[in-house]
Amino acid sequence: NELAANTRRQEQALDNIMLKINFIENFLEIGGKNVSEANPEKSKAATSDTLAKNSVPEKDRAYLAAYQTFKDGNYAKARTEFQNFLALYPNSEYSDNAQFWIGECYFFEKNYEQAILEYEKVVKNYPRGSRVAYALLKQGLAFLNLGDKTSSRLLLQQVIKDYPNTNQARIARSKLQEIK
Repeated sequence: NELAANTRRQEQALDNIMLKINFIENFLEIGGKNVSEANPEKSKAATSDTLAKNSVPEKDRAYLAAYQTFKDGNYAKARTEFQNFLALYPNSEYSDNAQFWIGECYFFEKNYEQAILEYEKVVKNYPRGSRVAYALLKQGLAFLNLGDKTSSRLLLQQVIKDYPNTNQARIARSKLQEIK
């Protein structure tokens, strides 16, 4: 019984680490759509089995399913799933993340104007959330992709000023050097 509980804790810790790695890869646009793309059906089945097996609450399952859809590169479906999640759970601990991922879906579809609007919702609706610095940075990158260097510069400078000594600030500094 203690062994099973320990195994469960280790699986959850590993899942958390994988979520963070996938987020970083997606954020930096360096990751593939899915690490186990060779057999996507198997990885989807494993994820579903894991979610059901661990008796994860419905809210967590909905969020993780939407995130898995995003990781699989199905941005339109993921966006819908995240929007549905926000409709059902507007004030959950994942709400700011879900709103951020909606912006990411648009960003990866190269719909930068809409991505900027969705990132702005993160900043306005969840000002104390953990995704604000990311949202500002990604807004800056979206403006840069649209060729609006002035707006991009302002947002990147805001990230550096408001969130110094963070990875987001380091990325913003690097991008500012590229713009100049």
